[in-house]
This record gives sequence, structure tokens and C-alpha cells, in this order.
Amino acid sequence: MSKLVVFGATGFAGGRITEEALRRGHSVTGVARKAEGLPSEVEARSGSMHDAEFVASVAKGADVLVVATPGRADDEGRRLVDALPTLVEAARANGARLSFVGGAGSLRVSEDGPRLIDTPEFPEEYKPEAGSHVLVLEALRELPDDVDWFYVSPAAEFGAWIPGERTGKFRLGGDVLVSDADGRSHISGADLAIAFLDEIEEPKHSRARFTLAY
Repeated sequence: MSKLVVFGATGFAGGRITEEALRRGHSVTGVARKAEGLPSEVEARSGSMHDAEFVASVAKGADVLVVATPGRADDEGRRLVDALPTLVEAARANGARLSFVGGAGSLRVSEDGPRLIDTPEFPEEYKPEAGSHVLVLEALRELPDDVDWFYVSPAAEFGAWIPGERTGKFRLGGDVLVSDADGRSHISGADLAIAFLDEIEEPKHSRARFTLAY
């Protein structure tokens, strides 16, 4: 059994990861700005990952730090990447693995093609949040070797607006968008959580990004 600290535990991705972790018998500390409403088995902590003292407190004894928060800036203009130094410090202090639910924007549409965020079809209104996730991935890749991390880019269609079902059947990829025979790239929240917990339990993507879709 591992101890997971899930930042963004009340959100769509964080909530599904929390549920899957509990299903598999792991210990979960759920963190959110307002952490009410989490399952009774979860140690709920309200606070911000931009607060270094708070992060150090909730991360104590953790095996894995899971960051499943939106990429958009908070009410004070702080971006997700701005919290990375604090999260890295907490991971180092506990010998914990650092993990992120990122975005699909940084995936390439083909081996030699542009990133999804750089294509004409990518909606302008999503670029700020997608760009924030791109910055996190770039910063992770610059970290020294003593920090173990992984970053999961969901399929292009992923979120509360298309929750989907738990099937346990999907395909993994690396830095290229995974699509089905019809050209559609999608994954349910529950199946992303399965892949995420699989990686925690049997690491195969050390200091790497991977993606998944049907």
C-alpha cells in the first residue's frame, strides 16, 4: 500500500484517481482549496499548493505526490508551474515520486507533425490553460536526475463534459496523440485513473510523459 497525496482531489481527474486509489487499497490525502465532500476514507486537507509550509505538511510520509489541478492561473495569478519548486522540494524531502495529470496540447499530431496546441484547429480559448501544462512538462524535463516524476497527457477529449465509463481497455502512447480508426482521441476519467494507478504500482515511465486513448 502506498500513501498518495492528491492535489486537486475534488476535481474531475483528481476525484477519479482518488477513487481508483481507494479501490486498490492505497492511503489517500486529498488536497483542495475547499476539500469538503471527499470520501470518508480520505484525509481531507484544505489549502494551496503555492503555500510551501502547507505542502510540506501534507506531503509528510508520502510515497507519491499527484498533481491533478487545472493549468489555468488561480485568483492571484499564480500558475501551476509556479508551484513546481515547492512540489519538487516536498518530493525530495520524502523520497516521493512526483506525478501530474497534464493536457493533450503538448502531444504531437504525428511523429513529425506539430504539437496539438500549434495546429490551426486548436481552440484559442483553451490555449492559456494548455500552454500552462506545456510549461510544467518542459520544467519537469529540466529537473535533475534525483527527482523521479511522470506526466500523463489524456486524450484530446477528456473531462467532466465527457466522463465516459470504466472499461480498463485503452492504448498507451508516448509523445504522439493516440486516436482511433475514426480519428477520434478520447478517454474516460475512470480509465485515465486506471492507467495512472498502474504506473504508480508498476512504474514503466520514469521521468517521462505518456498518453492514453481508446
